[in-house]
Amino acid sequence: MPVETYDDIRAAVAKLCSDYPGEYWRLLDREMAYPTEFVDALTKAGWLAALVPEEYGGAGLPLSAGAAVLEEIHKAGGNAGACHAQMYTMGTLLRHGSEDQKRQYLPSIANGSLRLQAFGVTEPTSGTDTGALMTTAKLDGDAYVVNGQKIWTSRAEHSDLMILLARTTPLSGSMKKTDGLSVLLVDMRDAKGNGLTIRPIRTMMNHATTEVFFDNLRVPATNLIGEEGKGFRYILSGMNAERILIAAECVGDAKWFIEKAVAYASDRKVFGRAIGQNQGVQFPIAKAYANMRAAELMVREALRIYEAGKNPGAEANMAKLLAAEASNEAANAAVQTHGGFGFAEEFDVERKFRETRLYQVAPISTNLILSYLSEHVLGLPRSY
Repeated sequence: MPVETYDDIRAAVAKLCSDYPGEYWRLLDREMAYPTEFVDALTKAGWLAALVPEEYGGAGLPLSAGAAVLEEIHKAGGNAGACHAQMYTMGTLLRHGSEDQKRQYLPSIANGSLRLQAFGVTEPTSGTDTGALMTTAKLDGDAYVVNGQKIWTSRAEHSDLMILLARTTPLSGSMKKTDGLSVLLVDMRDAKGNGLTIRPIRTMMNHATTEVFFDNLRVPATNLIGEEGKGFRYILSGMNAERILIAAECVGDAKWFIEKAVAYASDRKVFGRAIGQNQGVQFPIAKAYANMRAAELMVREALRIYEAGKNPGAEANMAKLLAAEASNEAANAAVQTHGGFGFAEEFDVERKFRETRLYQVAPISTNLILSYLSEHVLGLPRSY
């Protein structure tokens, strides 16, 4: 069964994005500021609650609808990185939280009075080796006492809740590294200044990322999501959705770059003719288009398998790999087509170039995707 294209949703999101043109994003980028007005508008329109079930106040739409929303934001020249985490972090709570937890938090997340945007997994010493993380959560009476550090925890300054992965059982020789990890839902409103410290990290793009420090932070034991010690598989179950949604954003970026490059190549005249007449200009754009379409089809295939209730591990990873590479290629083609103007702030190309480059590295490196495919699809020996 083909994946729905959601033309009505795309049109509505594009109309909303038209109120936030390039100059809006350029000013934010210059000041490294959070797009509060844009996120509030998305929330008010209900798009950030698209995947929350209707019984908890959301729209109850499938993942493909969320992918359409995020793709359209990027195709319009915006950046959904300020809020996309709500779509995939919320899934951990929805799939593995208790009914009491879901009823306590999901309606407020759906109506926007609570933001679930922070995802505390990566640490400075472990990187993507999640089993080696060192943040601990020790049960003390009716609370877990959390100590440690997370890094690249984006949107921590703009979130009310955090999904936190911490070690609740010390590693022993007989354990798998990924055992003994648990997921806690941290209320950051209470935690700030009471054991939680947030430090912003300035990066080459405006991504509101931070490092987070835990110093004897007490988290109520009732905030444990699912069973203690099984947190790694809970986080893992959401990674396919995360990769598919990020891939959709990259497809949106690629479409934006291609559209900008085509328009400029058609209008710009040198030596009395449009530069788009030259095959040296045409071919990189055409190749970027072909690769964007291939990535788009892989995203659709991953969504089809995901929504059929099957495991799209390979397809989700390939969608992320191909889409990140396609957006990067389209970004290079757009810069090259624009020449010097590709580096000028007012054309937005350089901003989007910096933003889409991130997805070669995060939320998972393209090299780790290749390692996954080598081992789990091709049957080659494990490389790490």
